[in-house]
Amino acid sequence: MVTRLPEAGLERARRLGRAIAVERRAVRCWRPSRGVMEDERSFSDICGGRLALQRRYYSPSCREFCLSCPRLSLRSLTAVTCTVWLAAYGLFTLCENSMILSAAIFITLLGLLGYLHFVKIDQETLLIIDSLGIQMTSSYASGKESTTFIEMGKVKDIVINEAIYMQKVIYYLCILLKDPVEPHRISQVVPVFQSAKPRLDCLIEVYRSCQEILAHQKATSTSP
Repeated sequence: MVTRLPEAGLERARRLGRAIAVERRAVRCWRPSRGVMEDERSFSDICGGRLALQRRYYSPSCREFCLSCPRLSLRSLTAVTCTVWLAAYGLFTLCENSMILSAAIFITLLGLLGYLHFVKIDQETLLIIDSLGIQMTSSYASGKESTTFIEMGKVKDIVINEAIYMQKVIYYLCILLKDPVEPHRISQVVPVFQSAKPRLDCLIEVYRSCQEILAHQKATSTSP
């Protein structure tokens, strides 16, 4: 014998089923890969913009940090484009030369392509391996990638430094390189996450993990 539920009960059952299905999909999406522990946290940059820090723990001696910057704002792009084109139209009304409008379109397109290819960085990645070194990768909005590798033998320490930026004090993560002639001295300071400019709380998370890797590297290098 089959008992038919009321219409309200059927609707509640459907909602509960959909909620359970969504929760199961979310659990599957957040399940870490085999052998890799991964998590993601939200932070802010020095201007208040949202940043996403993704951490991957491959082993006690290998960790990766991916800092995603805010995407290109459509509002800012529209404002700049309208400003350039309005200025060009004003010059066109004064000079009555159609080349001005063509030049404005060309300059806008060329400037946008140059900004996406050389300036706008969507993601910065820091990969540290105690037996090899440190790799820093910048992924631009156009798809171009710029990679810098530093051998671990050249790294003296990783610290959080402070600087003056736009009339205020900011903090940044940097890599101290040894002097090849006098190893106890510092030859160069390499900043990390220059485009994202995260706040101190985000830098502390990365700094602690990097210090753990450096401590592990020193322990393995001094052990017989």
